Amino acid sequence: MTHNAKYHNRPPGLLAMYSKALLPKGKQKGGSTTLPDVSAQLIGVSTGGADLERYRKVCGFMRNRAVPATWPHVLAFPLHLKVLTDSRVPFPLLGLVHLRNRIVQHRPIGEGETLDLDVRLGEAKKTSKGVEFDLITEARSAGRLVWEESSTTLFRQPEASSGKTRKAPPELETFANTLDITVPESTGRKYAAASGDRNPIHLYPLTAKLFGFPRAIAHGMWSKARVLSLLEQQRDWKGGAFSIDCDFKKPLFLPGSALLNWQARTSGLDYQLLNGKGNAPHLSGRVEWLDQA
Repeated sequence: MTHNAKYHNRPPGLLAMYSKALLPKGKQKGGSTTLPDVSAQLIGVSTGGADLERYRKVCGFMRNRAVPATWPHVLAFPLHLKVLTDSRVPFPLLGLVHLRNRIVQHRPIGEGETLDLDVRLGEAKKTSKGVEFDLITEARSAGRLVWEESSTTLFRQPEASSGKTRKAPPELETFANTLDITVPESTGRKYAAASGDRNPIHLYPLTAKLFGFPRAIAHGMWSKARVLSLLEQQRDWKGGAFSIDCDFKKPLFLPGSALLNWQARTSGLDYQLLNGKGNAPHLSGRVEWLDQA
């Protein structure tokens, strides 16, 4: 049975869903990978507005006629919460770990363009660390798919035998191009104001400590957006239709510094966001051009 929530022009309110996120859920039985058919839709949402300007500013995007490729993720964020806080979804929202994110922009989306958004649960699989599952988002304009995203999230449920000796991480490859990035302490709060993502681990040292972090950490999707905003300003950037993949690695503590490290290829770009010393990655990924001959 499908459990679909549909909204017109305005998304569901975040406050009620954050309150719901604090309520306990039943235990996930035996690492089951069978997920309910839960989805949410937002019909007729505008891509413009004051939040877009705040988002551009905190992420460093230049002003132009198209919205950042990461912006539809923010527009769909209330739908993500709606799906994840549904009582039929067995995973608690707080404590989920964002592992990977893939965005495909089939064409640039104009500022003020009207989109229909659809969010649903994708596939799930059992791993040694727990259950990984996908959250799928699609954006359509006049009925045509223009943007899509797959976010892979981990519900921790480690196996009893998973405490064995960890493998050494692969040797870090570095690329020819590097930019220094300074990340102010207020970044998490400013991104939360623009995006609605008010997870307490991103806001203040005190709220982050409640969840085991010594300081607040940057949102993973802020880090990806900041990387994208800088790559767009490089001579190697082609834009148009492209995909951008990202694997989230180590947290970026606030305040902090980081290094954007990248290289150009014929079909796209390889990139990574390293710590200030350049010896460990916060995230890594690639951009692929989709409209090249």
